[in-house]
Amino acid sequence: MKIISGTAHRALAERIAENLGQPLADVQVTAFPDGETFVKINENIRGEDIFIIQPSCPPTNHNIMELLIMVDAARRASAERITAVMPFFGYARQDRKDQPRVPITAKLVANLITSAGVNRVLTMDLHAPQIQGFFDIPVDHLYAKPALIGYLRERLPETSNLTVVSPDVGGVKMARAYAEALGAELAIVAKHRVSATRVEAMNVIGDVDGRDVLLVDDMTETAGTLMAAAEILHKHGARRIFAGVSHAVLGEIAHERIAASAIEEVITTDSVPQAAGPKVHVVGIAPMLGEAIRRIHSGHSITTLFAV
Repeated sequence: MKIISGTAHRALAERIAENLGQPLADVQVTAFPDGETFVKINENIRGEDIFIIQPSCPPTNHNIMELLIMVDAARRASAERITAVMPFFGYARQDRKDQPRVPITAKLVANLITSAGVNRVLTMDLHAPQIQGFFDIPVDHLYAKPALIGYLRERLPETSNLTVVSPDVGGVKMARAYAEALGAELAIVAKHRVSATRVEAMNVIGDVDGRDVLLVDDMTETAGTLMAAAEILHKHGARRIFAGVSHAVLGEIAHERIAASAIEEVITTDSVPQAAGPKVHVVGIAPMLGEAIRRIHSGHSITTLFAV
C-alpha cells in the first residue's frame, strides 16, 4: 500500500499516513511557468495498492486536474489499484438540471475521475448521496457524524434541553440522525435562497424557545444559510446556538458572518484546509479515514465505522 498526497490538503494526508503508521510516498508535484501541473512519482509503485488523498476544495478546478494527473501517473507506473480519497467532493451541488441549458457537473467530474483510471472512490458526506450513482466504480461513502458526535457529547452533555435543527427541508434526514444519536428533539427552518451568497430564512417548524440549538448541515461556504437560520432561531427564543457542519469551506465573507452571528460555535471536520478561524472548532477525521483505507486495502467491511 502506498499513500500519495496532492497539494490540496497535505496536512490531512500526513495525519492519515501517521495513523496508518507509514510515510507518504515520495511524489513531486510542481507547476510549469505557464501553470501546467507536473507530477513525478519518485519510487516504485508497480503492483501496489495506491490511495491518492486530494479533496476537491478551492481552488477546485486546479485540485481536480491535479488529481487526474496523479491518477494517470500512477496508472502508467503499473499501480495495481488506485483509490481516490476525496473527503470533500467539489461540484456536488451541481447534481441536477434545475434550469434550462445547465450542466450536471457532478456527473461530469465523476466521469473524468473514472476515465482517468480510478478504481474506487472514498469520500465523506456528499451534498447529495445519490451522486454515488454517478460513478460506474465502487464508492465508499463515510459520514462525519461519528467524528462530530464525540465532541458534541462533551460540548453539550445535557441533551434534554437540546433541539437539532435542519436549516432546510433537504437536510432533515441528516438532522434526524444527529437528533437520534444525541437523544434530542428535531426542528426545521424553512428557507428561501435569494442568490448563491444570500439566503432568507422564512419560518421555524418546531419548538426552540428557551432551548439549546444545534444547526446541522453537510457544508457551508459563505455561511449564509447558517446565519439566516441562527437569526430566526434567536428571534424564536433559542438560548444557545451551535452549528455542526461536515465541510466548512470558509472564505472571508463566511468568517465575517460567523463572527457577527448568534452562533456560539461552529463544529466541523478538517476535510478541507479552509476549516479554521474564530468561533470554529475542528474535529480530526484522519483516524476514521485511515481506518477506512486500512479496511479497503485488506478487503474488510467499513460499515462499523458508521456507528456512534
